[in-house]
Amino acid sequence: MPDLPALFADLVRLEIELWDAVEARLRAELGVGLGTAQTLAVVAAVEDCRVHDIVRGLSITVGGASKTVDRLERNGLVVRRPHPSDRRSSVIALTRAGATTDAKEQRLIAAELDARIGGVLS
Repeated sequence: MPDLPALFADLVRLEIELWDAVEARLRAELGVGLGTAQTLAVVAAVEDCRVHDIVRGLSITVGGASKTVDRLERNGLVVRRPHPSDRRSSVIALTRAGATTDAKEQRLIAAELDARIGGVLS
């Protein structure tokens, strides 16, 4: 039987090391963190994206997602618009700057992951 606690510890360490490496590259080359990249990726992928879509996509709290969207909106990467069929909520969309940033982030993330783990995966 596998040593599940040891496997868990190894997986957590791997996640932390990958997060730190990708985060460092994003900050060095684009001046943004991995949280921003992940949020922009959800907004780009989900049509009529709402805060709850970000919550589900990233497994974060509603408060955390709202604060993240507020920050991204202040930075000109997303805009909030009234939802077309639900007056109680808003839709989050990438701005042109947000779409450009998202595309650059996704290329950097893919390159960093390929450099770190791509060679050991078939």
